[in-house]
Amino acid sequence: MRTLAVVPIKTLSAAKQRLAGALATGARASLAQAMFSDVLASLRRSQRVEAIAVVTADVVANAVAHGERVTVLPDERQAGQSAAASIGIRYALASGFERVVLIPGDTPLLEAVELDELLDRCEADGIGCAVVPDRHGTGTNALVLTPPGALEPSFGEGSFNRHINHAKGAGLVHRADHVPSLAHDVDTPEDLAALSEALEGLRMSAPRTRGALRQLERSGVLVH
Repeated sequence: MRTLAVVPIKTLSAAKQRLAGALATGARASLAQAMFSDVLASLRRSQRVEAIAVVTADVVANAVAHGERVTVLPDERQAGQSAAASIGIRYALASGFERVVLIPGDTPLLEAVELDELLDRCEADGIGCAVVPDRHGTGTNALVLTPPGALEPSFGEGSFNRHINHAKGAGLVHRADHVPSLAHDVDTPEDLAALSEALEGLRMSAPRTRGALRQLERSGVLVH
């Protein structure tokens, strides 16, 4: 099944405002870039993802994204994650993809093997909408849609239940699907601490994010 991964990326200089209490000025952009780079590397290793669409208005993210299997789509309106994801969905429909997987750029622990297993399960079971929750069980850290336009994405606070309810209302075959490597995203200082703790037990995962956190600690801009 032709599958496009869609990764919306906010302008890096404006990313992660809720981390202002944990990171010194200027550090948030470098962390956001590192997490995005790790997500992109994992998607490139996926055997089930044919291509990747990065939706962004950021010059640095644009430069990082260019390469094998990646198309950069301009996010001219910068109206948020859901609107950016919809840009990717429209591109998927116009380009003949049969399925999309929407992945946030701040899930650096993503493992390609786990993503491939998720996509295989969805295809085998005829799932129209699979919602992958975050570690809190309230947010959405991946959304698999078959076909790409099966559902309008609605990210943000409470998005897990919202996506499940929208899928139910649309009559889609749907389910929640827990993927361990997609449990962690980073919005708050507590999320950052949880990610750091998870990284201690995963020596081979998220090398760029790991390096960024070490650099922030060495330079004294990471506030504990």
